Amino acid sequence: MIGDKIDINCDVAEGIGNEAELMPWISSANIACGYHAGNEDLMRATVALCLKHNVAIGAHPSYPDWENFGRTNMNFLGDQIEQIILKQLTILKKIVDEHGARLHHVKPHGAMYNMAAKDPDLARHIALSIKSFDDSLILYGLSGSAMIREAKQVQLKTANEVFADRTYQPDGSLTPRSQHKALIESEGKAIEQVLRFVKEGTVKTLSGEIIPVQADTICLHGDGAHAVEFAKLIHARLLEEKINIQTFG
Repeated sequence: MIGDKIDINCDVAEGIGNEAELMPWISSANIACGYHAGNEDLMRATVALCLKHNVAIGAHPSYPDWENFGRTNMNFLGDQIEQIILKQLTILKKIVDEHGARLHHVKPHGAMYNMAAKDPDLARHIALSIKSFDDSLILYGLSGSAMIREAKQVQLKTANEVFADRTYQPDGSLTPRSQHKALIESEGKAIEQVLRFVKEGTVKTLSGEIIPVQADTICLHGDGAHAVEFAKLIHARLLEEKINIQTFG
């Protein structure tokens, strides 16, 4: 077995309304900061749920793209990217402080995440903005991607993220949502992929190849049609396999 523990993270506070149902089955939450979804009231309610269920609190910053749920590719200068990230971290940190809690990690959202996985310059500016805000924060980024490499270069802590509900390409990238079979909607396939991540350190790509991945944290999308079901089933199966579910780091 590659590992005997894993973090399960979930994108939340995006207006879906299933946070209370999800919290018992995850160990880290990525809270939308208002640029692609959410608002301060939703952030407050979600932080309170995290504390109730002992779930680590993370920020889920995005490009300013409410209309398209943060899934539109955008181009900004490096200092603009840093300001976009810092503004969102500041919004959430104020709410976290109100609750006497602490911010644990940052996971970029949507197009920002996917672009930074391949663009070292964008990835570096994201990492620098996080480090300047709080150098104890952990960057959750696509396993083996430019995000992880650039964060390590600036000595920011990282967690290699893999996805329970997305398919993979041979280069280790996620299949774009615009393509057929980008999403995994079968409970059995999601569980099979998770067990392969944790027990073997590999993933089977959409074309059938087996490639290596490092799995520190597994993502479930809170806006997925089967989010709560997947979370419950994956949580239960991991425990059956004697794999502990705990916050990364």
